[in-house]
Amino acid sequence: MVQNRTVLPVISYCASSILMTLANKYVVSGYSFNMNFLLLAVQSIVCTMTVECCKRMGVITYRDFNKDDAKKWFPISLFLVIMIYTSSKALQYLSIPVYTIFKNLTIILIAYGEQLWFSGSTVTPMIFCSFILMVLSSVVAAWADISTPVGKGTSSFVVSQGYFWMLTNCFSSAAYLLIMRKRIQLTNFKDFDTMYYNNLLTIPVLIVCSFLLEDWSAENLTMNFPPSARNTIFLSMFFTGISTVLISYCSAWCIRVTSSTTYSMVGALNKLPIALSGLIFFEAPVTFFSVSAIAIGFLAGVVYAIAKAQQKKEKEL
Repeated sequence: MVQNRTVLPVISYCASSILMTLANKYVVSGYSFNMNFLLLAVQSIVCTMTVECCKRMGVITYRDFNKDDAKKWFPISLFLVIMIYTSSKALQYLSIPVYTIFKNLTIILIAYGEQLWFSGSTVTPMIFCSFILMVLSSVVAAWADISTPVGKGTSSFVVSQGYFWMLTNCFSSAAYLLIMRKRIQLTNFKDFDTMYYNNLLTIPVLIVCSFLLEDWSAENLTMNFPPSARNTIFLSMFFTGISTVLISYCSAWCIRVTSSTTYSMVGALNKLPIALSGLIFFEAPVTFFSVSAIAIGFLAGVVYAIAKAQQKKEKEL
């Protein structure tokens, strides 16, 4: 029965995660787009307005805004801003296959953090083996990225920026998931409560960051939103906002019914369709190393799933 309750949220999270990654990649990788905070602010605004409209129509319910809850949840929103910003920056500089493979390193951080903070499941030798495979897939992916000739207008400095943002994203993602799980337990937040506060509290932070750190000159706005593609970009940004609605709810749902580590591993298993889509739709280099990295990473997910199933059986005996 418990297993049945976890299948639907896991599948939902997988689908929404793939959709969100592809939508963000489409926006940040084209038209010389460099206003990431603005994009994230639009996503949070669209998400907040959508859930508020649904509440007013009686489709969903969640607790009303409360200052005490907002103060307690605000640090989590800050980690969310850091996580999604570094994610968008990493996607801007790295290909989708490299991004999704390196994202798996977050699982190792979460697994040990969960064990220390929540007295979570022990990291068994088989689980540790899956972690080794994850690291190996990341090394192979990095080698493929380095050995592939850089494209026009691309430099080794730009590539190194991508790895910096990727590393920052791994640590911020682990901190965000672990702290959010702890706060959900303390406040008894439901899925829509989590979704509402996460997006509402990030809006002012993102808007302030956009005005302070991004170039709002007429020249830069024209570069980011060229007249010939302006409507397409606006529509794409709105679509990413709708995608935020889906992934916000599915993430909260999945974290609530599973562990943080399992949630992250589910995200890792997304790497195969996401990475393949990167090879197909975004012209990422198809090499022996890139394909091998995807295969090794997927194998790591399978090994982890088997290890967790065995661990669960041992607990039931």
